[in-house]
Amino acid sequence: MPNDKLLNYLHLHFIVFIWGFTAVLGALISIEAIPLVWYRMLIASLLIFGWVGYKKMPLKFPKKTLTGFLIAGAIIAAHWLTFFGAIKVSNVSITLAVLSTGAFFTSILEPIYYKRKVIWYEVAFGVLVIAGLCIIFNVEGDYFWGIVMALTSAFLSALFSVINGKFAVKYNASVISFYELGFGMLCITVYLIFSGSFTSEFFKLQTSDWIYLAILASACTAYAFIASVHVMKWISPYTVMLTINLEPVYGIILALLILGDSENMSPQFYYGAALIVVTVIANGIIKNKTQRKKRRLSDT
Repeated sequence: MPNDKLLNYLHLHFIVFIWGFTAVLGALISIEAIPLVWYRMLIASLLIFGWVGYKKMPLKFPKKTLTGFLIAGAIIAAHWLTFFGAIKVSNVSITLAVLSTGAFFTSILEPIYYKRKVIWYEVAFGVLVIAGLCIIFNVEGDYFWGIVMALTSAFLSALFSVINGKFAVKYNASVISFYELGFGMLCITVYLIFSGSFTSEFFKLQTSDWIYLAILASACTAYAFIASVHVMKWISPYTVMLTINLEPVYGIILALLILGDSENMSPQFYYGAALIVVTVIANGIIKNKTQRKKRRLSDT
């Protein structure tokens, strides 16, 4: 029904808005990136485990599949560590703008992982993305390490998406999420144990940090993930992909409104960020048109 599709489309924008808010929460939480991600993954995996148990979803998998979940969990943990690390050493605007390069990295990794040919326009768009990054590097040199960490985070995000694509076709999304978040948390736990970081101070958080972490783990992680899977039943993957590309736009606007002067950047920064976002959206539009043309040719 048209009304159902409209409601789910609005729901999708709300989900993307929540994802944009994730970066702001990362800036508001006072603890460092490693404990922040550990708490996020712990709370979110427990919440999703409760959902999986309520729905009575099977959790038994072969060792090979669990190993794949472990690798993906380690990658998503590293992605979040570098993501929040970038926010801590720079700011939300820098991190989200550079994170938009994830689509460029995906265009490089997909042909390698799925053994398909490199598409010429993806290479051309990649050049434009690099141009946008050069603009940002030139005008925001003080945030060098933040930009490097955000780039690393974007690459890890693309790698996770490519690997997770095969799992998503075979297994339930909530179960995948539970295992990957749980394994990611365990990977960080091993590091914390061997580095001697599990002290009494580790568990002493400000009240505001507990509140922000609860929102981050529940609304921005567990709920947003499950809800995004639901709306995909009503909305085409193309529309979903284009809408998700608005995440940095929502996030930067929220950062300016909530965090104030610390997020004010030079005009050149916004030119570079706009070039990256517009390029990513243009890539999605052309890719969708190309896929539709192939379907029409195959049907004739």
